[in-house]
Amino acid sequence: MKEKIRELVIKAGADVCGFASIDRFDSVEAGFGPLDIWPDCRTVICLGVALPKGLYCVPSRMIYARYNELVCDMSDNVALRSVKEIEKLGITAVPLPSDGPYDYWDAEKKKGKGLVSIKEMAVECGLGSIGKNTMLINPKFGNRLNIGVIFIDYELESDPYAEDICIPGCTRCIENCPGHAIGENGRVNQLLCREQTYHQTERGFSVVDCNRCRTMCPVRFGAGSHK
Repeated sequence: MKEKIRELVIKAGADVCGFASIDRFDSVEAGFGPLDIWPDCRTVICLGVALPKGLYCVPSRMIYARYNELVCDMSDNVALRSVKEIEKLGITAVPLPSDGPYDYWDAEKKKGKGLVSIKEMAVECGLGSIGKNTMLINPKFGNRLNIGVIFIDYELESDPYAEDICIPGCTRCIENCPGHAIGENGRVNQLLCREQTYHQTERGFSVVDCNRCRTMCPVRFGAGSHK
């Protein structure tokens, strides 16, 4: 059943797909776990849609901003299409938004929290590890994955954890952050990050003025891509 579901998720447009049994989430932050959303969840499925490499080769302000948003939408669409196919197998499935909307917002710190920690879900599903830039790093796709999440009420075996390819001793993401938002403790100060990153043009278009934590990473394109 697991491989049948993985195949249909990939066919729906995902580049990668992983699974984690509900017992892997016993220690998640209270209020932000799978069972807080749906008590019947027995397995978490994470899917990844990769950004094109070319978006890392051009200024982020206009082009990256637009297509990063579209890849988020694509992840949601892949999750929805997958859920509709999973239901045909007699399994109830719940898709989660890969970005917004979410409720938690600390206006003073400009700190948001999703319905669940998407990155944590992805790690537990074997899709990657968390790098010093606090992003998910996948052995094949580097930090280019946008993650979608599906909960199902059918128990499946967890996938093995992914290899950690973040280079020991490398601090390139920390050193190149213009807002000094990335801490040595593995956390990002969202206030400092957002002030540098998210803006609007005079016409009202949303733009992204910084994505250096992504583009400066030597394994941004996966293992063996060191530059």
